[in-house]
Amino acid sequence: MASPFEPVSFTHGPAMANRFMLAPLTNLQSHPDGTLSADEEHWLVKRAEGGFGLTMTCASHVQAIGQGFPGQLGCFGEEHLEGLTRLATKINATGSVSVVQLHHAGMRSPAELIGTQPVAPFDDPDTGARALTTAEVEAVIEDFVASAERCQRAGFAGVELHGAHGYLLCQFLDGEHNHRTDGYGGSLENRAKVLLSCVSQIRQRCGEDFHLGVRLSTERFGISTPEMLTLYRWLVDTGEVDLIDLSLWDAFKVAFDEEFAGRRVLELFTELDRGAVRLAAAGRIYNGADVRLALDLGADIVALGRAAITNHDFPRQLEANPDFAMRTLPVPASVLAKEGLSQTFIDYMSGWNGFVEA
Repeated sequence: MASPFEPVSFTHGPAMANRFMLAPLTNLQSHPDGTLSADEEHWLVKRAEGGFGLTMTCASHVQAIGQGFPGQLGCFGEEHLEGLTRLATKINATGSVSVVQLHHAGMRSPAELIGTQPVAPFDDPDTGARALTTAEVEAVIEDFVASAERCQRAGFAGVELHGAHGYLLCQFLDGEHNHRTDGYGGSLENRAKVLLSCVSQIRQRCGEDFHLGVRLSTERFGISTPEMLTLYRWLVDTGEVDLIDLSLWDAFKVAFDEEFAGRRVLELFTELDRGAVRLAAAGRIYNGADVRLALDLGADIVALGRAAITNHDFPRQLEANPDFAMRTLPVPASVLAKEGLSQTFIDYMSGWNGFVEA
């Protein structure tokens, strides 16, 4: 097993000083136009200062109509460049690897938030989303790539494509509903074309020194584990991806798919040859034993969410005490404030059952 405090190198971009990554976390703290707020800057920089080897932003939308939640950090326009530059500069100064997660909510963009009908790969009566035209699909790809270039200009070390959680890139992967006939639906090869096109074009236009990751769900959202294992192999085979970030909700969960009954999902992926591509695991990693187990099961990196919210310096605390655990829930709001959460973020976390002390 690798030590949690060993560096992690990548084919492209800088190495991580350790194996701890701040998971991309919704926090609602930025301005309505997507420009960076002082609150969001403070929250992220505090995690970088707390010892995370890689500090990732929340999901950052690449089109205005791709916004998924209020107070979301944007990267779709030049108006965002100043704030992104300020954030990258401060994260980089800590020695943490700075990464923006590129995102489009697709059908999950609330109409009342974006002021228009949401879009998706296919018409969706439940959300009122309409299907993108072929030209619009190509525009989405271009906007993901242009946003990556903007983040690079801002000084970020890399980006991650959000292909998970039923957002737009994941919606294209949905084998149950994406039956487009224009080359972007039907077979897995066609459904993966948007994601793989973003990968190839970002690598081409951002060059060899830019870190590129992809976040994937492995189940639900109309996708299947066998197909995600195939996509994982394709991403590895491109030679263009540095990190595949598995959002498992529980890093140690057993597979839903009957084909893999009784087997941990994480191990299905770690047993595959991934060459120089690094694998991150996220979900219910709360203490030193969890960190060590995830690495022992073959992950290269642990992505921390709740533990990073409650303890901004979780990596440093664990280095000092191998049995360190995140704060016991619920956490008093005053403690979360000291950990760098604004009142907006604390109010949001109050909606998570049992997280904030009443």
